[in-house]
Amino acid sequence: MSEIYEKLIRCVACVREKTDFVPRVAVVLGSGLGDYAENIRVECEIPYGDIEGFPVSTVPGHAGKFIFGTVGSVPVVCMKGRVHYYEGYAVSDVVLPIRLMGLLGAKILFLTNAAGGVNTSFHPGDLMLIKDHIALFAPNPLIGPNLDELGTRFPDMSAVYDPSLQELIRQAARENQVFLQEGVYAQLTGPSFESPAEIRMMRTLGSDAVGMSTVVEAIAANHMGMKICGISCISNLAAGMTASPLTHGEVQEAADKAAPNFKKLLTASIQKMGR
Repeated sequence: MSEIYEKLIRCVACVREKTDFVPRVAVVLGSGLGDYAENIRVECEIPYGDIEGFPVSTVPGHAGKFIFGTVGSVPVVCMKGRVHYYEGYAVSDVVLPIRLMGLLGAKILFLTNAAGGVNTSFHPGDLMLIKDHIALFAPNPLIGPNLDELGTRFPDMSAVYDPSLQELIRQAARENQVFLQEGVYAQLTGPSFESPAEIRMMRTLGSDAVGMSTVVEAIAANHMGMKICGISCISNLAAGMTASPLTHGEVQEAADKAAPNFKKLLTASIQKMGR
């Protein structure tokens, strides 16, 4: 048994000492989107620091705890604050929370993030359905000995973001009159924002939005057979697209403005996924 898998199993055992709750949907809340947790009928909360060996988020706006409960009648585990590669953790630690939620029983992973808009038709506050992704510079979390307990050595990546879940999100957006963009999300390492030249490269490669998370999490979840979907909150236009410098405060401010539509869409989508 590998050290990575042993650590994962210890984390699972630590959580199970605190709750026997079995989620169906795992939700990761991105920067500025943590208030969504108020929409959950809470059964149990577990701070990351209470889990042996678990990486703890150091980013402002990321509370750092699991919330177990229900959205409507759907059992969920919500990750209020994620861990990023740029915080200095090994990529195996960055995706440990995803693997943990999968081993706790979650079959669906719903990823959210705050992202810079690369597509020139996007505006701050837009929500974007993630249809595919591009990984740049962040190491693949599957590098190293394969965790045979979780999945195959060479997982297929042709449909990481489940088409049926995408359609449920589109339906939820139409029914709740939430405007929804669609596109490709690219992950770079951060923590610095991208340069204008890098954004031009992103656009040339076919990216619509760019950020510092999500893709490595999706790869790990796909490896272990979870169904995946995702929404980006376009918090700003990326470097070189406006004359203004980029700040983390701007990201949080735009996420706050988008929060009502985000909450409606996320709640309606999760309820559809529980049927």
